[in-house]
Amino acid sequence: MQRLSPGDPAPDFTLPDSEGKKVSLSDYRGQRVVVYFYPAAGTPGCTKQACDFRDNLAELNGAGYQVLGISPDKPEKLAKFVEAEQLTFPLLSDPEKTVLNEWGAFGEKKNYGRIIQGVIRSTFVVDAEGKIEKALYNVRATGHVAKLLRACLTW
Repeated sequence: MQRLSPGDPAPDFTLPDSEGKKVSLSDYRGQRVVVYFYPAAGTPGCTKQACDFRDNLAELNGAGYQVLGISPDKPEKLAKFVEAEQLTFPLLSDPEKTVLNEWGAFGEKKNYGRIIQGVIRSTFVVDAEGKIEKALYNVRATGHVAKLLRACLTW
C-alpha cells in the first residue's frame, strides 16, 4: 500500500454522497479541502469524529477549508447517519474501496492486537491546486479535529 505525502497530487475521485449525488474532488479546485476516511458510519469512534467535524465546521469554513468524509458505507447508510447526527458536510460512499486504496487509507492495521485488513482512519488537507498539504494516517477519532484545527489556523 502506497501512502500519500505532502506535495503529491491528490488523486481525484467522483463518489456518490448520502443522497446519491455525484461529488468530485475537482469540484473543490481553488479551495482547500479536508478529506477524511473513516471505517463505518454510526460506530462510536466514527460518530465522535463526524460530530467533531460538524461542531467545528464553521471555524474550518471560516479558515477557508471544506470538509469531505469518505467511508465504504452505501449512500443509504450514510443518509441515516447524516440525519441521525445532523451532519452538515458531504459524506461520500466508496463501497469498492477504490478511493480508499488510492489514498492509502485501506490496508493492514492492528485491531485489538490482531492484524486485519480495513479502513485506516486518515485525514488529508488538499491545497487549492489539488496537492496534498498534510497526510495524517492512523489518527485518533477523539481530539483529532481540535488538533487539525489548531494546525490549519497556523498555516
